[in-house]
Amino acid sequence: MRRISVKTMFLLVEVGAAISMLALSFLLSNLTGQGWVLLAGALLTACALVWLFLLTLFFAKRLSQFTNDLCRTMDSMISGGQEPARAEDRETIFARISYRLSRLYNILQENRRKVDEERRELQTLVSDISHQVKTPVANLKMVTDTLLAKPVTEQERRDFLQGIRSQTDKLEFLVQSMGKASRLETGAVTLEKKDVPLLDTLAQAMSGIVYGAEQKGISVEVQCPDDLRVSHDSKWTAEALFNLLDNAVKYTPAGGKISVSVEQWEMYVKLDVADTGKGIPESQQAAIFRRFYRAEEVHDQPGVGIGLYLAREIVTRQGGYIKVTSKPGRGSTFSVFLPRR
Repeated sequence: MRRISVKTMFLLVEVGAAISMLALSFLLSNLTGQGWVLLAGALLTACALVWLFLLTLFFAKRLSQFTNDLCRTMDSMISGGQEPARAEDRETIFARISYRLSRLYNILQENRRKVDEERRELQTLVSDISHQVKTPVANLKMVTDTLLAKPVTEQERRDFLQGIRSQTDKLEFLVQSMGKASRLETGAVTLEKKDVPLLDTLAQAMSGIVYGAEQKGISVEVQCPDDLRVSHDSKWTAEALFNLLDNAVKYTPAGGKISVSVEQWEMYVKLDVADTGKGIPESQQAAIFRRFYRAEEVHDQPGVGIGLYLAREIVTRQGGYIKVTSKPGRGSTFSVFLPRR
């Protein structure tokens, strides 16, 4: 049946109906012995064939119109044109197909929007990485060209090698940070929340900034209850807190102070990292969490501008959030809110 065309199917129905009605008329005429019965049957058959023919023409025209509309709609969907018009009568099969086409169109549009957004993000990411890699690579080329082009003293050689080491450390940090961010964004890493002491997580984060704080004479004060347990991923949360603390050490002048305090709220645990650094203007506070963002006045400090972005991603993926309170010349306070459960 699937191989028979609609036109052939209607023709078979009309022929079958005509044969059946004529056969019945002939049979009734023989049984009754009345000739007019056969004539009446022939007239009824002719009327039925006329109406079937008209029905065939109407259906063929309606089917042709629907097919043309369907083709135009599909072409419009492929090219990303306007949304298909929905049929007014919702009980017909055409309306049901139109409704599903409209849903399919919306799905395709959403997928197209997501693809365009991902493409833009990828272009931005490639541009940012290129910008971040350009400076250390240029410095490495300059140093190696100098070492190859002319003889240098032992002290100059050590200075050049120290510069090479500094630039390679920056590249290594960039690659590691991008790897962490990529694993989080693509879902390659699943954060496993467990009910563990928050002080242990904070201690992991603090261990990474102790030496830098001592070198600058920065005092670090921590206030956190020993028995406070919070449902969180200890390893990744420690990474987020380390990034906040590391920024505090970088931008706090020698002899300054960093304070870490914890408050227990009804649904969240609030962890504040406050410093006595230069502060952040209000116009920049929304931008500092963007990937690779660095203000002009801090370009002399080490870093690539991915720490705060990574910290926000880690906290957000655990159902929490980060906010910043700061004024120029009066320090900054980064507040981390982690859900208690």
